[in-house]
Parts: sequence; C-alpha cells; structure tokens
Amino acid sequence: MKKFAWISGIVLLVMFAGIFWYKFYFVFGEGVKAGSLNYFVKKGVIFKTYEGRVVQEGFQSPTAGGLQSNEFRFSVVDEAVAAKLERASGKFVELRYNEYNGALPWRGTSNFVVTEVLSIEESGQTNRSALPYDQ
Repeated sequence: MKKFAWISGIVLLVMFAGIFWYKFYFVFGEGVKAGSLNYFVKKGVIFKTYEGRVVQEGFQSPTAGGLQSNEFRFSVVDEAVAAKLERASGKFVELRYNEYNGALPWRGTSNFVVTEVLSIEESGQTNRSALPYDQ
C-alpha cells in the first residue's frame, strides 16, 4: 500500500508540474505589434514589473456600430528592453512579443511579454523613400 501511495504521489506531482509549465511557461504564440507607445511604467506592490500599453491604428469594436481604440497591453522582463521603452513614450514602436497562457506575478500582469524592440520612430513620420509613388 505504501508503494502505491508513493507512486501515486510522484505521478500527481509530475502531472501538476507539467500543467504548471504548460499554463505559465509554454510560449503559446509569438508575434509583432506596432503602434504609438501610450505609457510605460514600473509598478507593483511586492513584485515591481514593467507594464506598458501601445495604441494601434484603426478601430476595433465588440459591438456593431461602436468604436473602440485597439490597445495592446504588455509586460517586459528584460531590463535592456525596458530601458529602450522608457525613452520612447509617445513614439511609434514596433515590438516582438511572446504570448503565454497565464501571467505570473514576477513576470507582469499581462499574458503578453515583450522580448525585443524592433524599431522606434517619431510619431506621424513616414519613410518617404518607402512610398510607392511621389507625393
């Protein structure tokens, strides 16, 4: 009976560890988002984490006929990435991120964790050489 209890306990522990890993450490998706960096702050009561919000162009509405700004809320773990974003408030940024199934308190309040800043540009400026026609 003791042997069965030990094996059952180990199996349950391994299952719990696998579910925990899948929920909080498995990268569910990767992608790139771009928009104007609305704010970027370091906050928290116990765990100080970097949190930010990018407002994207266009509108998205949960109901027909309504308008709602499309926002991307994210967290940052890497100090070097956070230092770049702290100086980019109000600018157009392009961010690479990982999406997790769940948020951890020491990783931030969002399921989206930015891993890299691809570009930072002044808001409202476009690269004229990239346009297909003369203006």
